[in-house]
Amino acid sequence: MKTVYLDNAATTKMRPEVIESVTQSMQQTYANASSTYSIGRKAKAEIELIRKNIANYFGVSSSEIVYTSGGTEANNLILQAGIRDLGIKRIITSKIEHHAVLKTIEFLSNQYGIIVDYVDFTNDGDVSLENLEQLLKASEVLTLVSLIHINNEIGTILDLDTVGNLCEKYDAYFHTDTVQSIGHYKVNFKVSKVHFATASAHKFYGPKGVGFAYIQQNLKAKGSQYGGEQERGLRAGTEAIPLIVGMGKALKISYQNLESDRNYILELKNYAANQLMAIERVSFNANSDREDRNYNLLNVCLPISNEKASTVLFQLDLVGICCSRGSACQSGSNKPSHVLEEVLLEEKLKFTSLRFSFSIYTTKNDINYLVSQLQKLIS
Repeated sequence: MKTVYLDNAATTKMRPEVIESVTQSMQQTYANASSTYSIGRKAKAEIELIRKNIANYFGVSSSEIVYTSGGTEANNLILQAGIRDLGIKRIITSKIEHHAVLKTIEFLSNQYGIIVDYVDFTNDGDVSLENLEQLLKASEVLTLVSLIHINNEIGTILDLDTVGNLCEKYDAYFHTDTVQSIGHYKVNFKVSKVHFATASAHKFYGPKGVGFAYIQQNLKAKGSQYGGEQERGLRAGTEAIPLIVGMGKALKISYQNLESDRNYILELKNYAANQLMAIERVSFNANSDREDRNYNLLNVCLPISNEKASTVLFQLDLVGICCSRGSACQSGSNKPSHVLEEVLLEEKLKFTSLRFSFSIYTTKNDINYLVSQLQKLIS
């Protein structure tokens, strides 16, 4: 059966070169990087070189990059360290963040009595920068702003520079979940005045189970995982060297091909939007078809009752089409995604919405097949 994979916002297929680098590392760089003998030192040198290369992409120091198992752990590490070690008493966030942030903030609020304020956003899911400034201006305690750079469901893009300047103006810390943007967009954490950021390799054609946190060096954050001094004491445990090698390779190739990959995928997105619009009563949630949104994602509202959403996904799966209703972390739920519940009008929530996200491996034939199958379902 033909397989059309259109859920690249959830995870991406690994590049062949990345698979090769991981396999080679498993065979050759098998020593513990904390060992003092030569092959252990070689393993340590390799992951430190990769750390330096990663840091260079974002204009930061290698000592500010902490290897993690992915974006969820990185977000948890940062948010918990901010409350526990930096004296943060208030968090400003939004109700359309990834659950890796929202659920962690909810825990911290219950555990430590942290004040949580939610910034306003438009019907298209854009953060209100005016309201953010009002919230910052009214702050009487040390505050952390935690806002996602690119929303994983509707593709809105936060103006990092403006938010960074506002945080500096009002002496607040700035954390941004950059899981959807790292490897796809140029980001400079220093220029944007970001204190904390996160990444996950499987979002940019790398292996699952590895990512990193950016933590500004002058911040005295401590780890929440104990048992060793790895990662400057911020994350105990033996480093997953093959996965780190794969992440380094994937990031290098992604930034080497940044413009050509973007152009290819954006053309596909525009083609898909045009083909989907030809289907009667199809629309795009939060204007996800616009070019100022993430170039690899469309969130599509179909003229099918939301009660049949699970059936629609099942029927698409039967013909080999892989897509989702929202974040993979919410799979199995019959409810609309929390993002769409916050952004869409009640009337639109009555209909099935699906997220289609594209990659360098997606083709126009894949789009044509999707459209033909959707037409059959709708008719």
